[in-house]
Amino acid sequence: MNFWDTIVDFLGTTGIVNFFTGNGWMNLIMILIGCVFLYLAIKKDYEPYLLIPIAVGMILVNIAPNIYADYNMYNEAHEVIGTYSSINAVPLAQRGLLGVLHLGVEAELYPCLIFIGIGATTDFGPLISNKKTMLLGGAAQIGIFAAFLGALALGNGGLGLVDFTVGDAAGIGIIGGADGPTAILVSNALAQSKYTAGIALAAYSYMALVPVIFPPIIKLVTTKKERQIKMEQAREATKTERILFPIIVTLVCCILVPSCAPLIGCLMLGNLIKESGVVPNLVNTAANALLYSCTILLGLSVGATALGTTFLQLGTLMIFGLGIIAFIVAAIFGLLGGKLMCYLTKGKVNPMIGAAGVSAVPMAARVVHKIGQEEDPDNFLLMHAMGPNVAGVIGSAIAAGILLSFIG
Repeated sequence: MNFWDTIVDFLGTTGIVNFFTGNGWMNLIMILIGCVFLYLAIKKDYEPYLLIPIAVGMILVNIAPNIYADYNMYNEAHEVIGTYSSINAVPLAQRGLLGVLHLGVEAELYPCLIFIGIGATTDFGPLISNKKTMLLGGAAQIGIFAAFLGALALGNGGLGLVDFTVGDAAGIGIIGGADGPTAILVSNALAQSKYTAGIALAAYSYMALVPVIFPPIIKLVTTKKERQIKMEQAREATKTERILFPIIVTLVCCILVPSCAPLIGCLMLGNLIKESGVVPNLVNTAANALLYSCTILLGLSVGATALGTTFLQLGTLMIFGLGIIAFIVAAIFGLLGGKLMCYLTKGKVNPMIGAAGVSAVPMAARVVHKIGQEEDPDNFLLMHAMGPNVAGVIGSAIAAGILLSFIG
């Protein structure tokens, strides 16, 4: 073998060749999208904890696809689609690094562990002090069912434009709750299809883009006078209330909708160890080491599912389209609920806090607070918006449980 043959053989082993063979150009597009995500995360500070690991996972898998192999790839390669479960389909040695990490998604482990961390970092005090704001969290969940019905209409049971199953539709619906972990859990539990990657990526992408998506919707639906409404400082929730709240919510929600037990149970466990005040080391571990470790692993796993040759298809584009519609519907219905509450309380409630009724904690509440500050620097809405915001977390978990109960 001469020198030039050696060079040619070497170039054939690089990732560059893959971009110019078959549909390799799709992988190149996904790498560029990953770079855009990194820009948004680092330069624009759009949810960097989420977007950085997702973007890195996207880039790695589209450069070296062998770094990730899931049950769909394995079944397709071995012509045994539907024969193996997702956990056991691929021999561990053949999964690749990100394929092994993805086991935590397939086993529905990461979403539940992340909910423990969310519970340990979330203050339910504003919701306890102003319980009526829970209704605003419920109003925003309409976006979930709007996207669910839309996916059904476009899928196999409707127009047949794309092969969405009922399970796919349920996962797509959860995007409207701005709840990435829950969307992953539902889509994985009900669908286990090629669209799980698109659902997960859409959910996390839109979560990160709440600061971009929500402000124009809020300004369109509300008037300047409404945005300037100042709300009275709510009373401080007592320690007894704070301790009883996660216990009561767990009992009520899990008895009524047992399918939501994994998410609600983990969320309220995290909050209970926080409010108990007797296990500070557990609180610190859940709120820091556990939450951020699982976020990294989940982000890499989600990003790794975005392989260009399987990701860039009509169904995925529809998922992103339905996702943005779900977000808009969720925000609008949350704001309409806020406007109704403003009317019933004779102007004591700023309707903007209704937009925070999605599950993106505390992003959505911060967006509402920021807009309030732009209208009036003395208007402090953060804690008021946190009420519907944390109600949205509970609401999306309950909605997920309902979908799992009826479809699973």
